[in-house]
Amino acid sequence: MTGQELHTLLFSKWGKSYDVQIKKIKGKFFFQVMWKYLEQTSFPMSQTWYFNHLDTVANYLTAWGSTDQIITYLEQTHNRPRMGKAISIALDLGEKTSEWILD
Repeated sequence: MTGQELHTLLFSKWGKSYDVQIKKIKGKFFFQVMWKYLEQTSFPMSQTWYFNHLDTVANYLTAWGSTDQIITYLEQTHNRPRMGKAISIALDLGEKTSEWILD
């Protein structure tokens, strides 16, 4: 998956260029679709910065083999990001988990 493909997935689902994050919480990784989006005047990233960020996130998802999980979840969910409430998807990294967690 590329950053552009990730953007297309988000934009076709909700009509907005939502920010995404990867968070580590209690030893698990989560892909989160945040409530802020590129088209907002107050969005803190430039368009270039946003697409570079999407490329970075997409590279991680690809390396972890999580792209199908993200695509399936986003295609099936009826939820949408809203103020203060991100969409959070627990990533199943399988045996790769120990490679990415350095506790």
